[in-house]
Amino acid sequence: MLRSLTVMMLLCLTACGGGSGSSSGAPVTVEPAQPSGPTAQDYNNASLMLDLTTFGPTYAEVEQVAAQGIAAYLNDQFQQPLGLHEPIVRRYIQDYGFDLINGVPNPVLYRRFAFFEQALTAEDQLRQLTAYALTQIFVVSQTGPLQNNPLALSNYYDTLLIHSFGNFRELLLAVTLHPAMGFYLSHVNNGKTDLEANTFPDENYAREVMQLFTIGLYELNQDGSQKLDGNGRPIPTYDNDDIQEFAKIFTGLSYGSTPYSQPLFFGKNNPALDTPMVMFDDFHEPGEKYLLNNLVVPAGQTGMQDIEMAVDNLFNHPNTGPFIGRQLIQRLVTSNPSPEYVARVSAAFADDGSGRRGNMQAVLRAILTDPEVAQASRVREPFRRFLAANRSLHAAPADNVTYGGTGFVAEYLTGQFVLHAPSVFNFYSPFYRPPGGQGAISPEMQITNEDTAVGVINLMAAVLYSEESIRTARTLPAITVDLSEFEALVTDTPAFLQRVERLFYGGAMPQRTREVVTNALSQAAAAPALDRAKLALYLSLISPEQVATGGES
Repeated sequence: MLRSLTVMMLLCLTACGGGSGSSSGAPVTVEPAQPSGPTAQDYNNASLMLDLTTFGPTYAEVEQVAAQGIAAYLNDQFQQPLGLHEPIVRRYIQDYGFDLINGVPNPVLYRRFAFFEQALTAEDQLRQLTAYALTQIFVVSQTGPLQNNPLALSNYYDTLLIHSFGNFRELLLAVTLHPAMGFYLSHVNNGKTDLEANTFPDENYAREVMQLFTIGLYELNQDGSQKLDGNGRPIPTYDNDDIQEFAKIFTGLSYGSTPYSQPLFFGKNNPALDTPMVMFDDFHEPGEKYLLNNLVVPAGQTGMQDIEMAVDNLFNHPNTGPFIGRQLIQRLVTSNPSPEYVARVSAAFADDGSGRRGNMQAVLRAILTDPEVAQASRVREPFRRFLAANRSLHAAPADNVTYGGTGFVAEYLTGQFVLHAPSVFNFYSPFYRPPGGQGAISPEMQITNEDTAVGVINLMAAVLYSEESIRTARTLPAITVDLSEFEALVTDTPAFLQRVERLFYGGAMPQRTREVVTNALSQAAAAPALDRAKLALYLSLISPEQVATGGES
C-alpha cells in the first residue's frame, strides 16, 4: 500500500485595534502553509510510474517526476526525441567493419549493443519500453538472415519505436510491409495462385495478423470479455475461408532495394532487410477478396490498395481495441486488468477525444493514468529485472560510449532476449494461468521457474560483484555499475532502504524484506561501507517479494 504524508495546516485569524477612538480591524486570513517540496506520496507515485514506464529508474528521475507530477512527466515523455537503434548499428559497422567470419566484435552483435545502449541511456524511456512491449505482440525472432544482418532487427525495432506514439493503423501497415516480418512469417515472395504448378498463397501471415496482431480468436465485448452465442459458446472471429482470402491480399511483395541488395524483382532471395518490401502487381492475386464483416475488396485494384483495405478492415474491427489494449495493459501495468479497466482503454483506442481511432498516445495515457494502476500487480520478467538493476545502478562502460553488451549470459539465465522469442507466440502466452494460481492470469509465470529464479539470483550477484555487470564483447570496455550513492547512504539505514524502495520496489517495499535487509546491515556493521552496500542491495534484488510489482510497505 502506498504511504501518504499528512501536511498539518494552520489558519490564523487576528484582529487589531488602537487609538482613543473606537475602531475594528478587518480579520486577516493567513494562507495554509504549503509543503516545501514533494511529499512522500509524490515520491511513491513517481517511483511506481517510473517502475512501469522505464527499464529501471534512476534516483534523479524519481526526484524529477516527484516534483513535476505524473501528467507533466507523461507529456515530457511523449515529446522526447526518438532514440533509434539502427544509427548505433551503423556506427559500429563504421568503426569495426562487417566481417561475419573473422570480425571482432562479430557484426551479429551490433543490434544487441544498440539495444543495451538505448535501454540504459535513452531519454525516451516510455517509447523504448512501449516498443519492447510491442516486440512481444508483433513477434519477430532472430533466425537465419535476421541473425546475420544486424540492420534487420534494429530497423524492425525502430519501426516499432517510430509508431509507438503514432497511430495503430500505421503501425500495423508498417509491420506488414517490414521485410523482417515478411521473412519471419513468410509473406515475402508470396506469389499468386498458380494452378499449373499447384501453388497457392502462403497463409502464415494472414493467420497470425488476425490471431495475434489484431483481433484474436473470438469476438470480444469492449471490456475484453468474450461474446457468446445462443448456446453459450465463444464466437470465432474468422474461419479458414477468411485466412485464405487474407492470404490473397498479402501476395506480390518482395524485398526492396538497398546498397547490398540492389536489383528489384519478385522472388529475390538476397534479402534487403532494412527497407520496406515492394509490391509487384504481376505476382499479386487478382480478383475480388472477401474479408471480415462482409467487406469486399474490388477487383482491378493495385496490390497496395488491397493491402491498405485489409489493414483498414482489421484496424476498424471492434475486437482490435480490447484485444490490443488488454495486452498493452498486461505488458505495462498488470496481468489481470478488470473488465472496467479494459473498457476504459478500449474507449481511448476507439476515440482519443477528438474523433481519432488508434491514437497510441491516448491509449498509453489511458493505461498509465487509470485508477487501477495504484493497486496493480504483475510478475516482473526475469530479463527486465536484470535490466532494471543495471540502469538504476548507472551501468556504463569506461568510455561512456561503447555499450558492447552481448546479453548471452543474461539470455541463458533468464530464457529471454529482445527479438529472440522461441516462436511467434512469444516467450509466454498472454492467457497463461499458472497451476495453483486460483485461476489468475500471470503470463510471466510461464518462464518464471526454478531455472530462471536461480538464474536471476546469479545475475544479480554478477551485477554487484563481478568485473562486468553486463557481459561485453571481447576487446570492448567492460560495463560496470556505480554504487557510490548507496555506499554513501549505508550508515543511514532508513535512507538506504528508502532509496532501495523507490528504485526497485515501485515505492512499496514489503516489511519482511525491509527487516531482512535491516538485520543484514546491522550484522555487517564492521564491514567496509561498499561491502555492506553490496550485501544489502543483493538481498533486496533477489528477494522473492521483488519478483512481483505491488505489495504493501
